[in-house]
Amino acid sequence: MTNAVVNPTAAAPPPTRHASGQGNASRVADLIAQLLIALGEDPGREGLAGTPDRVAAWWSDFLSPDESPRATCFTESHLSGQLVVVGGISVWSLCEHHILPMNLQVAAGYVPDGEVVGLSKFGRIAQRHAGRLQVQERFTRQVAEEITDVIGREDVAVAVRGTHLCMSMRGVRMESARTTSVYAGGRFRNDSVLSQQFLTIAGGQWKAM
Repeated sequence: MTNAVVNPTAAAPPPTRHASGQGNASRVADLIAQLLIALGEDPGREGLAGTPDRVAAWWSDFLSPDESPRATCFTESHLSGQLVVVGGISVWSLCEHHILPMNLQVAAGYVPDGEVVGLSKFGRIAQRHAGRLQVQERFTRQVAEEITDVIGREDVAVAVRGTHLCMSMRGVRMESARTTSVYAGGRFRNDSVLSQQFLTIAGGQWKAM
């Protein structure tokens, strides 16, 4: 991890997470132009003309994920003890240590008790927590905690398989390296059979992707 050097005399930026708004977008575009110049490039040349504005627009869009409403639950009074696993969720995030992309493949499992969660909401939850500077371990916990809040119980498991460009493109440059993180709550923590069922299903879905 690289420690940032902070100029104590510089004015502190406003405490905002997103680079949204026209003023911030213009500031980001100016900084990208300065970065190109520092790298020996000419931001006004053909091919780079307009690049700072495009990059600034992307940052604003990426760091402003859809703040979708609370996940919808549907009553299913005769459901209990069934394992539900939603996989095939693939989101992009940014490693906060090197600001390089990481692709996160998510599988989420829970045990319904009288109601089920709308399936599309799992993808929206993952997208919302991915749209920021992140680390995979925190992302895994945040997704699990929101699902726990939605169902009102701790019987939630989340497994994430990550491809990190900060490991593939720099440092050891191991393109095939993958990182797996798992959160297990409630019955998934205490019931080894249920936990193994979830991990088997999640692993099988990753192999199919």
